[in-house]
Amino acid sequence: MSSPHGVSERVRSPHERTPGPTGTGPQPAARREAYFDNVKYLAIVLVAVGHAWEPLLGGSRATQALYMIVYTFHMPAFILVSGYFSKSFTARPDQLRRLVTGVLVPYLVFETAYSLYLRWAGGEPDQPLSLTDPFYLTWFLLALFVWRLSAPLWLTLRHPVAVALTVAALASLTPGIGGDLDLQRVLQFLPFFVLGLVLRREHFELLRRKAVRVLAPVVVLGALVVAYWAAPRMKNGWFYRADSAQEIGASGWTGPVMTLLLFGCALLLTAAFLAWVPRRRTWFTVLGGGTLCGYLLHGFLVKGFAYARLPELYPWLRSPAGEVLVTLGAAAAVTLLCTPPVRRAMRGVTEPRLAWAFRR
Repeated sequence: MSSPHGVSERVRSPHERTPGPTGTGPQPAARREAYFDNVKYLAIVLVAVGHAWEPLLGGSRATQALYMIVYTFHMPAFILVSGYFSKSFTARPDQLRRLVTGVLVPYLVFETAYSLYLRWAGGEPDQPLSLTDPFYLTWFLLALFVWRLSAPLWLTLRHPVAVALTVAALASLTPGIGGDLDLQRVLQFLPFFVLGLVLRREHFELLRRKAVRVLAPVVVLGALVVAYWAAPRMKNGWFYRADSAQEIGASGWTGPVMTLLLFGCALLLTAAFLAWVPRRRTWFTVLGGGTLCGYLLHGFLVKGFAYARLPELYPWLRSPAGEVLVTLGAAAAVTLLCTPPVRRAMRGVTEPRLAWAFRR
């Protein structure tokens, strides 16, 4: 999960089109690509569903396995697409303005809002308000801000993905990295953003091949088998990339190993996911332009679900029928939050102009 908006720039090539929250600005429907809007919508549904499953964990090994599958690739897929649409970022003044108004300002607004929500609804009135320690899902906006600023640097390197993987591996065995700026996540998810920067259109075209589409379900089925086996044996902390190996409770050397292993698993599942995303316009294509709202707003519903302790009050929610109900509810809620009316209503904080703050 997801997202700067601002003044559209001239489309120079397909690589520089930046639709929706993973790009650098909203674009007219005629200049948007249905495929990537479909990718963003389906990815944000997986993000919301994965978050909704968190309060239900512990009741079913199958649910834990599905949770592990989703968390292996849903954010890597979102981040990879974010990197792909950051190719044209060269720190021009207009791009910096969009980065501030479309990423930094929403981060500041929603980081404050979630901290106050925790005080009011979460029963923690002493929760400090810190704009440098991201709470819950706001970390992605701060990470995207940092990643995009560094994009020109990565594009000058000869082997940027290898360097980014080395950085991520070193971060995974460095417990001294603090919580400020959620730097562990920024560094450990970095390879997916850098990979997106170096991908070209033909790489996505490869996923259209029949052989890839046939193999995709096989990959997912194999992942489900592995996840079901690993569910009682593996800690979820590995998927969050928020801690070093030592902080998760493992030996330091396992950090780089898991970094490479999870990177490979995420790429396989992301490729399988992207191979089956429709390339034509569908009923949900228009929702791809509103995934920033879906991402930022669905967290209030998910946290409210957890703060109210509904799974403890209603244990049947952990039954198969309850889990299906929660899944459908999360998917429906985030779908509504991605609709154009919600996007228009939230434009003041997700796509602010702030012309007064910048020089002409």
